[in-house]
Amino acid sequence: MQITDKEVFFQIQSGQIPAFEMLFKTHYPSLCRFAGTYLKDPDWAEEVVQAAFIGIWEKKAEIHIDSSLKAYLYRTVRNSCLNELKHERVKLAYQAKQVALDEPISSPADHLTLEGELESKIHQAIGKLPEQCRLIFTMSRFEELKYQEIADQLGISIKTVENQMGKALKLMRGYLKEYLPLIALLMKGFLEP
Repeated sequence: MQITDKEVFFQIQSGQIPAFEMLFKTHYPSLCRFAGTYLKDPDWAEEVVQAAFIGIWEKKAEIHIDSSLKAYLYRTVRNSCLNELKHERVKLAYQAKQVALDEPISSPADHLTLEGELESKIHQAIGKLPEQCRLIFTMSRFEELKYQEIADQLGISIKTVENQMGKALKLMRGYLKEYLPLIALLMKGFLEP
């Protein structure tokens, strides 16, 4: 008898490790291949997929899946890949600024700590956004889609995209208020309309 995605996820939410292991074994190889199409590095792709599964297990009680479990997994991995690529771009932009300022590109511990802390705070802030806000924000900022493209993909009006994006930006600025100068320096336009 085939068990449905809903039943599997219900078992995972109730802490049943065998259900989680089954989900992992079933989807891990294909998710790694999928992540590899974004990241072009199999080891990096595996790390991202593993982190996504760890995140799902850790937040299992808070997760609500409206679509299929498989679609949720792919969306989670896609968003994680896009976040990784965005972080990589931030690092490269930072290094370019260092070269422009004629400073050595050593990565002192304080720079790494600050960069890691900023990345962590951004991920936490994105995680606090309501689901539709989060999806629209990540599509806009990480996939670099225009509002009309987002509206077309999600089957909603451009006005809804604008409203949700405005809400997301306001919430993100509130969550990250102590990091706004650093975000403005390293990620120009990231929290601007």
